[in-house]
Parts: sequence; C-alpha cells; structure tokens
Amino acid sequence: MEDNNSLVYGLEFQARALASQQAESNDVRFFVATQSLKPNNQLHVVDLNEDSSALRSRIFAHPLGEVWKLNASAHDPRLLASCYSWLKGTQIAMQAALLTLPESLESVDGEQEFLAFAQVEKLATEGYGAEIRTTEFHQTDPNLLACVIDGKIVLFNRAEAATRVAAEINAKNVPKFTTGRWSHFHQGNQFIALHDCSVRSYDVRDPNHVVWTIDEAHSQLVRDLDCNPNKQCHIATGGDDGVLKVWDFRNTKEHVFARSDHHHWIWSVRFNTFHDQLLLSSGSDGKVLLTCAGSVSSEAPEVGSGAAGETESGSSGAAGGSGELREHLADGLLQTFDQHEDSVYGVEWSTADPWMFASLSYDGRMIISKVPKQYKYQILL
Repeated sequence: MEDNNSLVYGLEFQARALASQQAESNDVRFFVATQSLKPNNQLHVVDLNEDSSALRSRIFAHPLGEVWKLNASAHDPRLLASCYSWLKGTQIAMQAALLTLPESLESVDGEQEFLAFAQVEKLATEGYGAEIRTTEFHQTDPNLLACVIDGKIVLFNRAEAATRVAAEINAKNVPKFTTGRWSHFHQGNQFIALHDCSVRSYDVRDPNHVVWTIDEAHSQLVRDLDCNPNKQCHIATGGDDGVLKVWDFRNTKEHVFARSDHHHWIWSVRFNTFHDQLLLSSGSDGKVLLTCAGSVSSEAPEVGSGAAGETESGSSGAAGGSGELREHLADGLLQTFDQHEDSVYGVEWSTADPWMFASLSYDGRMIISKVPKQYKYQILL
C-alpha cells in the first residue's frame, strides 16, 4: 500500500458504525456495520494484507436492526458490542447486544453469502431509557461494560452466566448524554460522558459523585471525545462548532489546544495510540483531518516556553522559536483527506499499524489511509 494510495471498501447500504480491532492486534482489521431501513443489515470484518495491499472481508448477517454504534473489546478479539434500532410494533426501539465471532474466520469461507455469529447476547437495557448511545468495554476489566442510555450510565458485569446490571449512574438534571468513554486512568473507576455542550466525569463507585466538569466545552453540542492513552488527564473533544480541542481536566477552565479547521460538525476524534501528537477528526463536511498537537503531547520537546500550548486555525506554534523545535513536527493541520463524498461519521486508528487508519462515510464508503511518510519520518527521526 503506497503512501498516497488509499484503499476503498464499499458497502451495499448506508453506514455510520466503525470499529478497529483492539485485542490481539497483529492484523490490520476493521469492523463496519450497516444502517439500512431494510431488515438485512450486515457486519463486515475487513482485513488488510499489507504485503499485497488487498482487502479481504467476511460478511455477517445482523438481522437485529440498523447499527448506530459498534465497539470492539480490548480483551477478546472475537467480541463486539452493537447498539442498534429496530421496529417494535409501530415504534422505533433501541437495543444493545454483544456479538461473538466464530473461533476461526478461516473455517467459515464457503458458499454462504452471509455468516452467522457464534453467539448473540442482548443486554437487559429495557426500562433504563429510549436512546442507547454506546456500549463501552472497560480497558482493564474484561467483565465490565458501560451503556450510555438517555441520562444514565448503566454498568453491566459479565462475570456470571448472563450479563447483569451491576450499577446505575442517574445523572441529575441531565436529560440525555451524547456519548461516553471510560477514562484510561484512575484505576479505571471513572467514566466520562458528554452532555449538551459540556463534559462530565463520574466515579462509578459512587453514583452521586461527579469528579470533574468542563462546562461549555464547546459553543454548540459536543459529539465525541477520546482519552490520550499516553498522557494522563488529557482528553480530546469535537463538536458542532467544528472545533477540535484538547483539555487537561486538572484545569477545566481553558483548553490547552484548539483547531477550527472543519467547516461543519465534528463527529469523531481519535488520538493515535502510539504517537499521541497525531489526532484524527472527521465531520459532516466530508473530510478527515490529520492534526498535530505535539506541544501538548507525551512526546512534547522539553525546551522552555517555546512549545505553544494552543494553536488556532492557521498558526503553527511548535515550528517557531528555537532551532530545537524546528526539528519537531509543527502543531497544526498536517493533511486533509477528502476522498469521501458524504458525512464521515467514524474514524479509527489501526492498533496493529500506528500509521494506518480507516474512515467511514454515510454512503457506505470505508477508506483505509496512511499517515504521509514525511510526517512519519519526522516523528521517528
């Protein structure tokens, strides 16, 4: 796969759910699920052969409904969580389920058009709310899940034969969350949720305790967040104001980095898991942006005050100043990937290859791209 040659994978139906293989990350593998009003939705397991640059897919039937969100377990390479909607009588209802892939995908090649999951377990979400935004796997506890449902965070435990509700956080004065994620730190006891324009972190051991809040993090609805896996206390957010921000939640009054390069809503933001100065964002403007936030990353150069904390659109803080700083990748927009023709709802880094990522637009077009070589070498050298 050459530097500038992105690989395109097309789906039959519209789609907005994209996930990257997390556990046993030897293969470049992405999961993508469709969002069709017809009862024949699908989940595609797409592998990249890096030697031949060929894509190989296995397609599973997802008759449960149209998929809004998909997550992969960090512990079990066969386990996925699907949040989907289905027609219950004349009403649209939402549900969450755990999907287990067969033990070997090699053994299921054959005449079948659609493959079947080894197991499907529906989570008992009834009674907690109407809109299920996400089902998040815990980073270190393979038995712990968190479901974001309306204004609640419902914790599930998989330790027993059936997955059971373990606890419930009922946020006060919050009608509905947008989404949420487990914090990578604090012994895994904090869950960060988005509400309207604000960000809140909850201690799951005490349902009444809000650990910290970033009020008015964005001027419009905040849609996604990600935790920096390498730098404690740093998170990234993106919202309907088109601004990508990095926050240090030890001081929630002001962001430490911001870029406003998107021309419409930001749907997804992701830190690179190895080189956290690299950030991906995707939006309704049909673009995927690769941004450098080196001055606030775990690899920030330790050279006095030259590394600017915040760079607004059009500036490049880390490139100015001393000669030492010029050797590092400059803060700011590095690359615009504009091969999509519709809103890009998801973008995910590969856990097997830190220079590779996938993006998914609503028209069912998944594109696998690479970080341009000049930026890769600037980081490595």
